[in-house]
Amino acid sequence: MSLVTELILSADSEARYPAPKELRIFQDFVKTGEQRVRIAKALAANEQRIVQNGSQKFWERCPNTPSNSGVDRKTASCQRDQGWYVRLIAYSILAGSERPLEDIGTVGIKEMYNNLEIPIRNIAECMRCLKEEAMAVLSDEDAQEVAAYFDLIIQSLS
Repeated sequence: MSLVTELILSADSEARYPAPKELRIFQDFVKTGEQRVRIAKALAANEQRIVQNGSQKFWERCPNTPSNSGVDRKTASCQRDQGWYVRLIAYSILAGSERPLEDIGTVGIKEMYNNLEIPIRNIAECMRCLKEEAMAVLSDEDAQEVAAYFDLIIQSLS
């Protein structure tokens, strides 16, 4: 759900017009639109690089992990999931809200990886590696925006 949708639904549920503070939030959303689109494009264009380099960095830090077991299916599944998180962050940035990431990407994340018998600390470290690689392809200002979304995933694994 986008920030705009959230604002409208909130006001509508209370049968009122958006408050001045909500209108300022909407104005800020519009003002940052170009940056949000730029970030999403950069993440999309560099997703493969972020995942490949992030995986290499992760395997250096955590060599004994299912994604580095020599089983191609496990490696492909793990990298598919990593790409999915990069895309989900891009979607959340476009929406101007952490809500898509929270609703889709962090609910049940620990339980899922525990059920797959993948150490949670490994997933958290992998997300740190992806974050580092994403930061490397973005300007400082854009990287700062993206970092908060990766941090949300990492915190949900704590």
